[in-house]
Amino acid sequence: MKKKWEYYEQDKELVEQIAKKHNISTLLAKILINRNIVDEEEINVFLNPKRNNFHDPFLMLDMDKAVDRIIKAIKNKEKTIIYGDYDVDGITSITVLKKFLSERGLEVDYYIPNRLEEGYGLNKDAIQEIAKQGYTLMITVDCGISGINEIEMANSLGIETIITDHHEQLDSLPQAYCIINPKRKDNTYPFRGLAGVGVVFKLIQAISIKLGLDEKAYLKYLDIVCIGTISDIVPLVDENRVIAKLGLMLVKVTKNIGLKELITQTGYSNIDSSMVSFGIAPRINACGRMGKQEEALKLFITDDKNEANEITKKLNEYNIQRQEKEKNIFEQAIKKLENNNVEELNSIVLAGENWHNGVIGIVASRLTEKYFKPTILICIEGDEGKGSGRSIPGIDLHQALVESSQYLKKYGGHEMAVGLSLEKNKIEDFRKHFEEILKEKNVKQILPVINIDCEITKKDLNKETIEQIKLLEPYGEKNKPPLVVYKNLKITSIRALSEGKHLKIELKDGNENISAIGFNLGELSEEYLIGDKVDIVGTLELNSYNGQERIQINLKDIMKSI
Repeated sequence: MKKKWEYYEQDKELVEQIAKKHNISTLLAKILINRNIVDEEEINVFLNPKRNNFHDPFLMLDMDKAVDRIIKAIKNKEKTIIYGDYDVDGITSITVLKKFLSERGLEVDYYIPNRLEEGYGLNKDAIQEIAKQGYTLMITVDCGISGINEIEMANSLGIETIITDHHEQLDSLPQAYCIINPKRKDNTYPFRGLAGVGVVFKLIQAISIKLGLDEKAYLKYLDIVCIGTISDIVPLVDENRVIAKLGLMLVKVTKNIGLKELITQTGYSNIDSSMVSFGIAPRINACGRMGKQEEALKLFITDDKNEANEITKKLNEYNIQRQEKEKNIFEQAIKKLENNNVEELNSIVLAGENWHNGVIGIVASRLTEKYFKPTILICIEGDEGKGSGRSIPGIDLHQALVESSQYLKKYGGHEMAVGLSLEKNKIEDFRKHFEEILKEKNVKQILPVINIDCEITKKDLNKETIEQIKLLEPYGEKNKPPLVVYKNLKITSIRALSEGKHLKIELKDGNENISAIGFNLGELSEEYLIGDKVDIVGTLELNSYNGQERIQINLKDIMKSI
């Protein structure tokens, strides 16, 4: 697939100024500028965050009110329940708040909706059951901001609710006792990008300050807060950067028995953001996707190593099941597309009998990445279809659903990801209408864009450059691994690996040998020949093999030199 290479504009004077002032390479200075990190204090916090770089939690609206209400509950041993989400952000949020309140003498219970039966967020059946069991205080984590009707019911049943959330609010707010959410429209907090567990962290920080506790009372949970933050794909800048950087240091020496066991069984040797994103997060999320959400929470709150070991084995099994279901649906989807002349389509809308509702979103993401087209997959259960969609930059998927709402029973989401439901007999009409809408938006004219941080030459291929780039870790949203372009290289070897899936290429710049690996780029092996002069884009990394380290380029794209 052809991609568009875009270069950042460089202010050479500013690059030199930042490099000199902060004693960093010009390469690193360029990357910081590209990320719009140019203020002196901002650069210091980004490169070397400290625990005093957290914002004052009481700057968040309703924080004082929430703190006073929870302290009252602690003193009165009030029957309290935490209502959370089933993903990593929700599970870690419940873990942190439950453990913290338990240490303050308040043993709280929890409720996690079943993804397959109840779906996301508050629901009235759950609220009624919570009321029947005599709870008078409910604290939501990673959900609640859109639960206007559910909170109204809770109020009528004598339950006071503290909402902690990080999702966008609707036109109006629920009539809860108080609402802590940096994305409130009347927000005054200096950073909007916290994950749900980040909001919980600010809450326990505020309670600690009000009770005069040592800062260790809340800082010790940064390992779990870090896991939820990185997993939820929130921007790893500002306060999230502090959470992730300091949190990963704690993860390396974590005292959480479940987390320690999970890290061991993932098999990752490096404790970094990649380990969290690709080792821990899929296993925790697999629980929710397979309807086993409570297993993940039990892992993080157990104090028994044997129990942690058994639960982790289950998580691995759920993840394998999830992968198998995902693979089967993906293969079925590819077969359907082979008969539909996919290159001529502006969108992909596919439906399958009994496709697993918990994994179709992942498959939609994979298809979107493969074909660079907005994709909606629908699982058919009886006479109803439940769908999950993913988009590409420049196409507002939620707006496209608004324009197709006559075919839908329910829908929601945002520009890049949506969920929907519709009657089975309307799926084909919806598909045709949706395709016409996206045809008008000229989807086929939109190319995937590669934003290149800077150009390198053979003088940059050294360990010092790698060490400088490592200062940017941990990577995540708004702080991706820097992409470099290396031009006018001669191909000396090129071949496909893993049955044509990946690309292995050896190149030469004068006397310098350069090795590159391109994951999922195997088809390019037939487009280039030995001796071709090419430009490549990728990330710099150290490849360790047989005790030797060699700089390698993780390839993202390649084109013939001009």
